[in-house]
Amino acid sequence: MNKRWPVQYAKSRFSELLDTTLAEGPQIVTKRGVETAVLIPIDEWRRLKKLGKPDLKELLLSQDARTDNLVPPQRLHRRRPPPALE
Repeated sequence: MNKRWPVQYAKSRFSELLDTTLAEGPQIVTKRGVETAVLIPIDEWRRLKKLGKPDLKELLLSQDARTDNLVPPQRLHRRRPPPALE
């Protein structure tokens, strides 16, 4: 269950915010009523970070070819017209 914490309340009761995060999961911090930050347990952060992008070992050992970003796209060059012969 996500609970919302106004920033002033979160600052004054950070220890409680941290304990609640560890017990219940992610907690949202609001500033002037707008959601601005989320406090999550470190294990969940590491799991999400790992899902974001593979490390080099996983990338090299994967079955999928990952060569799309290795070669920069070719730029289209404007050619000059040949000089006129008279």
